[in-house]
Amino acid sequence: MANPPPSHYPDIGQLGEDLVAQWLQSTGWTILHRRFSCRWGEIDIIAQHNGEAKENSPSSLHSVITTQHSIVAFVEVKTRSSGNWDAWGKDAIAPKKQAKIWRTARIFLAQHPEKSEYSCRFDVAVVHCQRLSTNSPGVIATQETLATSSVAGYKLKLQEYIPAAFDSIIDDGQ
Repeated sequence: MANPPPSHYPDIGQLGEDLVAQWLQSTGWTILHRRFSCRWGEIDIIAQHNGEAKENSPSSLHSVITTQHSIVAFVEVKTRSSGNWDAWGKDAIAPKKQAKIWRTARIFLAQHPEKSEYSCRFDVAVVHCQRLSTNSPGVIATQETLATSSVAGYKLKLQEYIPAAFDSIIDDGQ
């Protein structure tokens, strides 16, 4: 019996990105773009969070001013199965990959100048993938992981979410 063609198998990376996007939305983030690409590379997820920051007014210590503090996160998702060779994908985000993500983020911000004044950061999401024998769809939060999903015969677990995993100040010459 011949193996099914590659198109028969689900895109595990896409499933991992779906799980992270659902988790981000459930924690108050808005997904701005998925798989944004340009000549420099691709960013898996671009998300925005609108938070509120409270500051004391200079005229009175008792007065409080509330201002919007928005963050744009450029999220690299690493989906790996057991027995992986690169520390669940963390080793794959070497300085060269960081520079590609940074350059791609600059293109996104140039195309969306209304976002260029927001605080920006580069996050990494680590997703563990395991093949299942049965399908049971849905996203479920657990204590061991941030979120889980069972879809297309696989169980995915958002094992770790690393905010500001690397700096945005990277030399263009790298």
